[in-house]
Amino acid sequence: MNWRTVVAALHDMAVAGLAWILAYWLRFNFDLPPEFGRAMLSTVAWVVPLQGAIFLGFGLYRGIWRFASLSDLKRILMAAGMSALAVPALLFMLQQLRDVPRSVLVLDPLLLVLMMGGSRFLYRAWKDGQLLGPRQLDATPVLVMGAGAAAADLLRDLSRQTQWRVVGLLDDDPAKIGRLLHGAPVLGPMIDLPRHAERFGAAHAIIAMPNAGSAARRRAAEIAVTAGLNALTVPAMGDLLSGKVSVSQVRKVELEDLLGREQVQLDDAGLHRLLTKRVVLVTGAGGSIGAELARQIARFEPGLLVLYELSEFALYQIEQEFAVQHVQCPVACIVGDVKDTDRLDQIFDRYGPQVVFHAAAYKHVPLLESENAWEAVRNNVLGTLRVAEASRRHGVEEFVLISTDKAVNPTNVMGATKRLAEMVCQSLQQPSGTRFVTVRFGNVLGSNGSVIPKFREQIARGGPVTVTHPEITRYFMSIPEAAQLVLQAGLMGGDRNAGGEIFVLDMGEPIRIADLARDMIRLSGFSEDDIRIDFTGLRPGEKLYEELLADGEQTQPTPHPKLRIARAAGRQESAWLLDLRDWLEKSGRKDYSLVKIELVQRVPEYRPDTAV
Repeated sequence: MNWRTVVAALHDMAVAGLAWILAYWLRFNFDLPPEFGRAMLSTVAWVVPLQGAIFLGFGLYRGIWRFASLSDLKRILMAAGMSALAVPALLFMLQQLRDVPRSVLVLDPLLLVLMMGGSRFLYRAWKDGQLLGPRQLDATPVLVMGAGAAAADLLRDLSRQTQWRVVGLLDDDPAKIGRLLHGAPVLGPMIDLPRHAERFGAAHAIIAMPNAGSAARRRAAEIAVTAGLNALTVPAMGDLLSGKVSVSQVRKVELEDLLGREQVQLDDAGLHRLLTKRVVLVTGAGGSIGAELARQIARFEPGLLVLYELSEFALYQIEQEFAVQHVQCPVACIVGDVKDTDRLDQIFDRYGPQVVFHAAAYKHVPLLESENAWEAVRNNVLGTLRVAEASRRHGVEEFVLISTDKAVNPTNVMGATKRLAEMVCQSLQQPSGTRFVTVRFGNVLGSNGSVIPKFREQIARGGPVTVTHPEITRYFMSIPEAAQLVLQAGLMGGDRNAGGEIFVLDMGEPIRIADLARDMIRLSGFSEDDIRIDFTGLRPGEKLYEELLADGEQTQPTPHPKLRIARAAGRQESAWLLDLRDWLEKSGRKDYSLVKIELVQRVPEYRPDTAV
């Protein structure tokens, strides 16, 4: 019993008395004879306490008015029904029933239901903001794109807020046009958004289509952006289902929404077998892919997650994140170089990892093309060789190498070193022992050093946005999607019990970088008249188009629709690996032209973009 319960009970007692009195007045058309007025006053003193006891017995005060629902109405109906039987019985025993007209006994329970139920639902409507008042009139008008289940949830959530006032919805389904959804009209198809935005003075459009296909979401976003509206979207369906966020937590449409790739379906049971209660080591754990791999692995509750990273600051950042967001996951944060055999042996001896994800790499193409070419070779190839050999020495069950589409017919040092790293893993594969698996994919949105953060900075400075060539295209996927598919490929590599496979991720359709730049300019609220695009020319080692499969490679499907296997030709002999090790372990710096000559000799498909 608290003050709210007392107030609710006093309200119902007052309603009970008012309903009894009003029943008399209605019976006599508001012209109450004096003798019946006296009967009304003498009986109400007995009826109200009886009905109050009935209300208490039916649990009318266990509910919360703020969330009044049909179950509360059901209890009110049952209480009123019991009252309709108990009141005549009480009055009969008190010998006062003859003074009460029969119509009063019928009207009273009906009035009880109307007044008690009505007050509760009126209170909820007021709290939910569904009663139009000054707050709603001051709210920002907004149009919602989509009229499905997500839009219904969105309207219900927004009705409790004062920031937005939904003036209408748009949907391409003709059967929905003209209908009402939580009181908001479906105005027409989405292509009519500019007309309705001008009509209602709406400057914002919320895209409520989280489970629609990527093409439909992209079209909706483009319509909103082209109309000059501030395009917002509800969270992704996966986040809604997991309970991380609510549908009303709208955010600005990002480039990822325009590129919109479908949600990855993971074999959770298989990944639990691979990762749960096991020791997993991730190299390059402070980088974009390494950090996201660590986050995804943490979901599967490993026995220990070892984060291996050379950059102390990057390692500190991921350690602080895990201390707040993944407290249930035991973590060991290790500063170390992937080229340091002694450090690797020390860590492998201490923690005994069973699965290794090797994400540590240098990846910036122009930066590695000349003066830093030898450093790229040592980090990307020698680092892979030493982590892979340490894994084999210490009985690691599975080693997963993160590779790149730039390893296919490489024209730059970075791609050639990653192809050489793939060849190292294939050469180390034996019929038994550690299974070596390679996963190849293209660019990831928002990764460190990628084009997207660069465009954001340039737009924030007022431009220009620099693109190397009008026709340059790349494959893109989000960082979480890439990490999830890496885990799935690692599982498949383990299930096949062979090793040596190169898994190629389905990157979808290639995207023109110039189109990305235009999309980002529009999403930021500008036009190309405000922020221009400058074409600066291809950089050293840069291709116009990337490939995911090398010439002569054959692919075969896997059980997962976004993964295929590419069998590269020819596993190298042990003599090749010995010669490679001798070259990698030579001390001293090498001139980059000599490094390229050595790479050409070891990677037959490597074609430098300058004469060597």
